[in-house]
Amino acid sequence: MNRKVAVIGAGTMGSGIGQVAATAGHEVVVIDRDASALDRGRQLLAKSIGALVARSRLDRDDADTIVARIGWSQELGDAADAGLIIEAVLEDLDVKHRLFADLGALAARDAIVASNTSSLSISEMARSLRHPERFAGLHFFNPVPAMKLVEVVAGAETNPVVVEQLTRLMAAWGKHAVAVKDVPGFIVNRVARPFYAEAFLALDEGIPAALIDDAISSGGGFRMGPLTLADMIGHDVNYAAARSVFDGISPHARFRPQPAQARLLDEGRLGRKSGRGVYDYGAAEKTGQVDQTTASQRPAPQIAVAQDAQDFLWLSGRLSTSPATGIPAGSISVDGVIVAKGDGRTLDQRREVDVLLDHVHDHAISPVLIASARDERSAAAAADLAFALDKRLLLLPDRPGQIVLRTLAQLVNGAADAVEDGIAPANAIDEAMIHGANYPRGPLAWARDFGPARLKQTLLHIAAGTDDLLYSPSRGLDRL
Repeated sequence: MNRKVAVIGAGTMGSGIGQVAATAGHEVVVIDRDASALDRGRQLLAKSIGALVARSRLDRDDADTIVARIGWSQELGDAADAGLIIEAVLEDLDVKHRLFADLGALAARDAIVASNTSSLSISEMARSLRHPERFAGLHFFNPVPAMKLVEVVAGAETNPVVVEQLTRLMAAWGKHAVAVKDVPGFIVNRVARPFYAEAFLALDEGIPAALIDDAISSGGGFRMGPLTLADMIGHDVNYAAARSVFDGISPHARFRPQPAQARLLDEGRLGRKSGRGVYDYGAAEKTGQVDQTTASQRPAPQIAVAQDAQDFLWLSGRLSTSPATGIPAGSISVDGVIVAKGDGRTLDQRREVDVLLDHVHDHAISPVLIASARDERSAAAAADLAFALDKRLLLLPDRPGQIVLRTLAQLVNGAADAVEDGIAPANAIDEAMIHGANYPRGPLAWARDFGPARLKQTLLHIAAGTDDLLYSPSRGLDRL
């Protein structure tokens, strides 16, 4: 392959792709017809390279060499001698069709043309090119220099040799390439839809945004809460991906876009880029933490554990406990208050329980205990338990599946749908979600540990509690 790489589009993604290609030793030209976009692209590159130097990840001479390999141009013709042309422009099919028609007239016959689209059809875009067999998707993730995953997407006419060439090239660029079918959202943007959707559903119910994000990040083990992440991505981009996936793979009801996010878009609240999104970036942000002053003044709680309470084995060695009789199976007693792990049902549906604990990624390291409580006495017992464990208490309203368990269950549902639809093997889907979305674990690996049958029952409980087909268990769960 010709060593020259042309990147069309000087935004965050385009400048990042240019940096990665130049770091791998390629001559690069970043092309954008908007001179101000080119200036912003240069600034983004300088900031990214400067951060690597500041962290001693790159020495100054190497940084200068990388920057010197990158040219900036307003002329599309400067891509004519490139061996690889990567499109990274606006996620608009008409805009891309016009660009590819122009590229088809000037690109070298043996050049590979690729799109960085996150959700649009590769086969559809290929119709604008003279050589669709040399066209594929190369979906990078933001920030491009840091994120390892690249989804390599073959269209209906893509030559398999091109996919092999691109996969090898991505490995040479230090990326983790995963081959994906040409379907809406590919792997990551398809499987990740419930991560955002569940947060917006909870927000629409009146649960504070900071509490939602705190539960998912601190309790679920994710690097960032879904609402904060959506603000960072931009709701115009994130909602467009949601619409694209939903429109392309209906009738999967679990992928439907959420009205709460649509309202943000209608109000021009695009996130960080506009100064307001879910959060107001001109104001101090709140936290989801519960005040535990009163908990710190209470004596250590008396904890009794039912003999079959497998969900509470993590308490062993951390707190003093005693065996219990006469309490519901699988539960514990905290000063006489019955505490159980959530299973998708609400407290109203579990009259024998006073406190439901939401799922936590790893109780040994999680800084929070997430609970729904029946009354003030139950909430106080939950606070005492959290304090005794040196954790913050996050109190949730009583809702089917709470927040973390419901989000994880739906992520697994989406991943299992992808397996069932033949998008990629289960291990590739898990790899994609770890390397492309920074998930703490692959959703399907988590489901196998949680127990597929138990997960299906949890989903059925949530579906019954919400009266929503959104939560119908995927048939793909039977393959786990």
